[in-house]
Amino acid sequence: MKEPSAPPTPSKSTGGALDFPKSSRILRSADFRQIYDHGFRVSGPLFAAFCRAREGAAIDLGARLGLTVPRAVGKAVVRNRIKRRLREVFRLQRAKIAPKWDIVLNPRRAVLEAEFAQIEREMGKVIEKCNSR
Repeated sequence: MKEPSAPPTPSKSTGGALDFPKSSRILRSADFRQIYDHGFRVSGPLFAAFCRAREGAAIDLGARLGLTVPRAVGKAVVRNRIKRRLREVFRLQRAKIAPKWDIVLNPRRAVLEAEFAQIEREMGKVIEKCNSR
């Protein structure tokens, strides 16, 4: 079943509140390692989230997202679909996250069958726990 497409998002020329630039992604192995080693874990039925607060000038980047989808979850097409869905949820809720947070999500297989609204609720719980620290 195909999900409805999201409404158009503002571009940088219109404010860019909902865009998701490359600077908002965690890409380096060293960054992932720092988050796993020094952050805290938030578990849920759809994914495990690891959160770590950044300090200093790095806060100017805003909240960042990293994704680790193991091969056990499915083949490449399945893993990429999961990543697209999680990036979209993060993009839509990014304004609610304090800019100091780095979040790495490790999705479970259940995220494949989950409704988009359910994924949004789970991400909201992660954001709430991060912001309360």
